[in-house]
Amino acid sequence: MDVGIIGLGRMGSNMARRLHLGGHRVVAFNRTPERTREITGEGIDGAYSLRELRDMLPAPRAVISMLPAGEPTETMMEELTTVLSAGDTVVDGGNANFHDSKRRHAMLAERGLGFIDCGVSGGIWGLANGFGIMVGGDPEAVDPLRPIFETLAPPGGFVHCGAPGAGHYVKMVHNGIEYGLLQAYAEGFEILHASEYTLDLERIAKAWGHGTVIRSWLLELMALAFERHGSDLAEIEGWVADSGEGRWTVEEAMALDVPAPVITLSLLTRFRSRQQESFGAKVVAALREQFGGHAVKLA
Repeated sequence: MDVGIIGLGRMGSNMARRLHLGGHRVVAFNRTPERTREITGEGIDGAYSLRELRDMLPAPRAVISMLPAGEPTETMMEELTTVLSAGDTVVDGGNANFHDSKRRHAMLAERGLGFIDCGVSGGIWGLANGFGIMVGGDPEAVDPLRPIFETLAPPGGFVHCGAPGAGHYVKMVHNGIEYGLLQAYAEGFEILHASEYTLDLERIAKAWGHGTVIRSWLLELMALAFERHGSDLAEIEGWVADSGEGRWTVEEAMALDVPAPVITLSLLTRFRSRQQESFGAKVVAALREQFGGHAVKLA
């Protein structure tokens, strides 16, 4: 199939490469032309404007946007409505809020354009291993593009989740679960690191990856991280970002009256990681000194 890719960051560029290697014709576009020129050296066609991208694709066109959520995606969707033709389909593969995806589906439908919200998981390993693909949208938009999604995904890794917005909804919850898993590993390895024993965390992580009930791909990646940075992770600052999906998952849990304490606390722990010094922790220490005479560490 012919497909356009907009946005050649780490995910977009590797998706373009995987589709190219899978036998599809890819036309790639990036706002900064340097990345477009770079990927054309790999045999992928490059466009240097949205109109050129449109003209290089046969109708009905399929265009995948791999831009950050928020203003960049919103601007791109509006621009595409002025460039593409009725019958074309836009796939939003960024981590958009599912409410925005439902609204964009309606906006593009008014102009005769199809819209698919596509949650993508796999990170920088997706090129070699395949991407987890979770899509939402009308069947008449999704079904013609199944060869694209099935090429991006490993066997069994593509799912049409449901109506418009469902793909980004499922990806949102996926990332909320990820927050909890990462935090569980973080706490476990911190206990090991703080123990009385001199432990080789790399070897432990690798051993846990064989036969144990907590083995996972994340645990394999943890072993690789220890191998690269050492068991103390001394060169890494303990500052953890969040890309929005964890917050949205917690908001949705509250809206549905679903208790999600692990995911919620995992999100709050990320906020704590961004404080060089926590005033709240000072308050707790001061109160413990007052009611129990517990020692405080003075700055």
